[in-house]
Amino acid sequence: MSPWKTARLISYGFLLGSAGVSILSSKDAKNVYTHVTAAVKHGGDSVKKTLTTLKENCEDINADANDINQKRAI
Repeated sequence: MSPWKTARLISYGFLLGSAGVSILSSKDAKNVYTHVTAAVKHGGDSVKKTLTTLKENCEDINADANDINQKRAI
């Protein structure tokens, strides 16, 4: 590969990288990042709520099973 072709490819890479940074730091991109982050947080809250409900149901089932076993032991 000739030195000029190498230099040209490096220059193109630099320009493309600079344009990419400009695009990623734009106001529209930040707006997209904000909405994606909000959606992820909402999803996490939903999972936490579901896990809490599941844990409460398991505790109720365990308590009921203990009651049944105590009644059988008598």
